[in-house]
Amino acid sequence: MLRTTWTPGPAAGAVGPVLVSVTDFRVGRPHDLPGVYRAGLGLRRDWPQLPGAVGMWLWTEPLRGRCGSVSLWQDEQALHGFVAWPAHVAIMRRYRGRGRLSSVTWTATHSAPEIWDQARAYLSGAEIPAP
Repeated sequence: MLRTTWTPGPAAGAVGPVLVSVTDFRVGRPHDLPGVYRAGLGLRRDWPQLPGAVGMWLWTEPLRGRCGSVSLWQDEQALHGFVAWPAHVAIMRRYRGRGRLSSVTWTATHSAPEIWDQARAYLSGAEIPAP
C-alpha cells in the first residue's frame, strides 16, 4: 500500500478525541484509477483551508485498483462540511458508477501514526479496535 505524507489541516493542533474517516474506492475498470487518485490529490491541495480538518493521508493499491483516504476531523460536523463541499461533490458525481465506495468512521484518542496503523489494518480486512 502506498500513501502520501501526512497533510495537516487548520485544526492540526486540536486537543482531544478526533473523528477518523477511512474511505476505500475500488474502481470497476483499472484505467479509471489514475483519474480518481488525481482528483484526490486536488482535494488534498485545498486541505489546509478546510474548517475542522485535523489532517489526512491518501493511499492507493494500484495493482488492486483501490485508493482512498484516511482523514481526521475535529468532529462529525466538520466531516459533513467536507462531504458537502462543492469540489468534493463534483468529484463524487464524476466517478459515481465507476466503482464501489465503502467508508467507516470511528472516534480515536491516539496519535496519527497509531490511527494510520488502525486504518491500514481495517483496509486489510481486520476489525477496528474499540476506542
